[in-house]
Amino acid sequence: MPISPALLKQLEEKRKIALLAGGADKLAARKKKGQLNARERLEALFDHGQYMEFGMHVQHDCHEFGMDTKSMPGDGVITAIGYVDGRPAAAFAQDFTVGGGALGKMHARKICDLLDYAQQSGMPVIGINDSGGARIQEGDDSLSGYGQIFFRNVLLSGVVPQISIIAGPCAGGAAYSPALTDFIIMNKENAQMFICGPNVIKAATGEDPKLEQFATATAHASISGNIHFVAENSKHAFEITKKLFSFLPSNNVMDPPHQAAPTLDLSPDPEMNNLVPSDPKDAFDVHQVINRLVDNADFLEVQRDFAKNIVIGYGRIQGIVVGIIANQPAFKAGCLDIDASDKAARFIRFANIFNIPIVNLVDVPGFMPGLKQEQGGIIRHGAKMLFAYAAATVPKITVIMRKAYGGAFLAMCSRDMGADMVFAWPTANIAVMGAEGAVAVLYKKEIETASDSAAKARELAEVYREKFASPYEAASKAMITDVIEPAETRAKLAMALRATLSKRETRPPKKHGNIPL
Repeated sequence: MPISPALLKQLEEKRKIALLAGGADKLAARKKKGQLNARERLEALFDHGQYMEFGMHVQHDCHEFGMDTKSMPGDGVITAIGYVDGRPAAAFAQDFTVGGGALGKMHARKICDLLDYAQQSGMPVIGINDSGGARIQEGDDSLSGYGQIFFRNVLLSGVVPQISIIAGPCAGGAAYSPALTDFIIMNKENAQMFICGPNVIKAATGEDPKLEQFATATAHASISGNIHFVAENSKHAFEITKKLFSFLPSNNVMDPPHQAAPTLDLSPDPEMNNLVPSDPKDAFDVHQVINRLVDNADFLEVQRDFAKNIVIGYGRIQGIVVGIIANQPAFKAGCLDIDASDKAARFIRFANIFNIPIVNLVDVPGFMPGLKQEQGGIIRHGAKMLFAYAAATVPKITVIMRKAYGGAFLAMCSRDMGADMVFAWPTANIAVMGAEGAVAVLYKKEIETASDSAAKARELAEVYREKFASPYEAASKAMITDVIEPAETRAKLAMALRATLSKRETRPPKKHGNIPL
């Protein structure tokens, strides 16, 4: 017996209510401002604009809390599964047209159900945040909802990649869910993220800050380091998401989406020999090296505007997905400081979770000296890099381009810190400190008594470099796998990556190590 027309009409009307969200006027107002609504965002995110929605008909009536009865279609959030870059993914988009996208009991329930499904199915999660915060009229139910989401963010951490897109306001407790995810992409337009707004800060401290100083994408990208990518708008955010997806596995038991070439190309790249100055004091941009190492110069840099003295990001080397960590001599001479250590350590740990090999490009004069660094806990922060590298069991391959001094040499993944292979260029210098500093300490009297102390210091520095700091000295002690010509680097890395992809390493059984947070 066919379904009755009355039931079909009822279904059509219910769907129409859900699709209208906060109403035609509010949807039109967003369109006039050039803003996508929640459903349009999911259509832009998922391949071919297709997705399967969860909980379309969920609602919550505010009259239960002493408020006037108000229909809230979908309870202010759309949850769905679909395909991103050809692979299954789960996503939610908060709907600002419905109660300002504020989070209430059923709103949180929908997100939690989606996160549970993603965990069980092993699929990545993308959250599109655009919310006025907690739904005040629901009182502690809203707080409980946030807690349930936070708990699941932590459960999913290390199981599936989690990506947050900040497409509108994300204030107060709402900001902590994105902070618990792996990557945050924030729009330049119409997006703010903060715990306390300007008025609260002023009332509590007397300071009178502007949102531009701490709540915008630019501020988070360059000052606080809270976000990983800046998007011009929502469409750009989805482009970044799909690009990021192209390098990541769907979960922690899968390999990254390698596209290994059928045969290795071991031909040299002579241009590499001309990129790096032989004088360790001369700066250069390490992006020039990275772009020649990765396939088609296709490198997705992460946290580009934060802690610029270290560069992190994803690429492929002859089809193998890699995470690259490189000192940047063009900024702060490539020193490791508090922010650079934090930036690198978290990147290492993510790569280890999701089976992504790590390539390290080293040109580091040491840890950043200074009172602020010492008082700020450079010891603790620098230890995060040591911990992260030592704990990582994925393939780790290090290339020492020039300077590798002191504890920073170890912190950039030396052989002793677990590197599977370490290559050095002839320009490499590996020592406790730079040659000039070393001879100043070791040969102080000899320099002072020389007729030309400056010339004597230079002479001794050259001797020190040759005798104690050359890559051949380190190679003679098996600290280096091989000394190679820069032109050979891409070929050597390609071979090393293929050789280590089958690497399996077990560690003593334990819940987890105690990283120095």
